[in-house]
Amino acid sequence: MHTTSKDGTKIGFDRSGTGPTVILVAGATQYRANDHITPKLAELLAARGFTVFNFDRRGRGASGDTLPYAVEREIEDIAALIEIAGGTASLFGMSSGAILTLEASARLSGVTKAVAYEPPLNPGQPSAESWRLLREMQEMSAGGETGKMMATFIGQFLPPEQLNGLMQSPAWAGLASVGHTIAYDYTIIANATDDDHLPERWRAIKAPVLLLTGGDTFPFMHAGAEWAMKVIPGARHEIIPGLTHEFDPVMLAPVLVEFFSG
Repeated sequence: MHTTSKDGTKIGFDRSGTGPTVILVAGATQYRANDHITPKLAELLAARGFTVFNFDRRGRGASGDTLPYAVEREIEDIAALIEIAGGTASLFGMSSGAILTLEASARLSGVTKAVAYEPPLNPGQPSAESWRLLREMQEMSAGGETGKMMATFIGQFLPPEQLNGLMQSPAWAGLASVGHTIAYDYTIIANATDDDHLPERWRAIKAPVLLLTGGDTFPFMHAGAEWAMKVIPGARHEIIPGLTHEFDPVMLAPVLVEFFSG
């Protein structure tokens, strides 16, 4: 299925289940054709009485990519999905998608609840470094080096031998094809941490917000969630034991069901 965003961009999505709407906002590299985690989460939530939208963020999979990029365009994409859902929806965002979820919650009145899983808000990283990393990605993108963009990003988390193995695998072509969107994720992060502060606009969030981190994740993720709590009115932070940055849908789904049903 497709819907059309405000700027005319086609946004591809799957819809499943019946009940209150939950929209899943993917993190970097994820889209429906290469992501086995988010569809499983959608399946589990749909089985528990929710209508679930799982969509390809712009520039990925079945969605278009109208330029120039701006975070506001991605918020408009979420708004378009909320509209076809009937005007209200809860949001679940993963990693950079978690930051995007918070941005959408601050600007869209139709957001009823929001869960942000491990938004990469690092209080120990100066915003100047975030902007430097973004410029580096933009330079690669301008040169058409989308594969290098993806390798540079994933190389932060994998040892060289594992990265080389991934680059030789059948999965690499699908990852490299969306390498240019890494710059979009870096734009989201840099804007959210500009001038070493989180956005004042997040103080306008009216929807209940749950910040989640995994017990076995990077330490800065916990610090980032606590940082966000100081800005977002009434936000809560919970740590789920045993989870890493790449969540387990079976372990995560009950937490979401409880929050979205409450």
